[in-house]
Amino acid sequence: MCRLFGLSSAPLRTHATFWLLDAPDSLSRQSHRDPDGTGLGRFAADGTPRVDKAPIAAYRDRAFAQEARQDESATFIAHVRYASTGGLDARNTHPFEQDGRLFAHNGVIEGLDALDDHLGDDRSLVHGETDSERFFALITRETRRNGGDVTEGIRQAARWIAANLPVFAMNLILITPLELWALRYPDTHELYVLERPAGGRHGNRHLDHSGSHGRMRIHSESLAEHPAVVVASERMDDHPDWRLLEPGELLHVGSDLHVSREVLLPDAPAHQLTLDDLHAGAAASQKAA
Repeated sequence: MCRLFGLSSAPLRTHATFWLLDAPDSLSRQSHRDPDGTGLGRFAADGTPRVDKAPIAAYRDRAFAQEARQDESATFIAHVRYASTGGLDARNTHPFEQDGRLFAHNGVIEGLDALDDHLGDDRSLVHGETDSERFFALITRETRRNGGDVTEGIRQAARWIAANLPVFAMNLILITPLELWALRYPDTHELYVLERPAGGRHGNRHLDHSGSHGRMRIHSESLAEHPAVVVASERMDDHPDWRLLEPGELLHVGSDLHVSREVLLPDAPAHQLTLDDLHAGAAASQKAA
């Protein structure tokens, strides 16, 4: 399944190094399906969003994703894609940018014709073919309607989709230059948060997180001295304070690292999909790699 990662050290701008694919070629690695795309998003000092991303099929060179990418930002977002909707193309690769915000999604939403109708003229925000970018467009539309309130935008968009469209999962991470949001819904896929003190568990360690099967690795010496909040699809180290978000829980990390949470969607989707309901490609994309 897709891997999500988000980090906030706000208001501090943190130097961090990302390897979106960190494992060398090996029989062990080859036993796991290659991803369909990787992407990293962050913000320049003036708040301009910066995105590096590329579609990467099994037959293509993985150098783009295996190369270390070092940058500075108060918030970061990273995504490793296993395609469920949309072809292998840069425009279908996460993260997406709209209205100066960055977004990545893990899951499957069906009924895209109905979603397009609901978006109306705001369908113009969507440049690719994915359910994810359409979901983001609905959040962007609802955020605009609510005076730039991103929390309310996510609330309105997620509730409409949960009530009206077939949903397998719609975990998300969304960032601005100083804020981060994460939603886990429903209980299909895991999404964890770690409120990491300066120096981590032992008080003097840099951040060095690594996902399973070498899917993603993040290193930051700056976080030996500064706190951060991390959100990820899996626990990425042995810190005991990783917490699984509740199904339907929306997490918000403010510009001062204050964490707030609410159970936005206490009930299951009106039209809950199972793996058996998905076409073969989408079903394969939602299984743990």
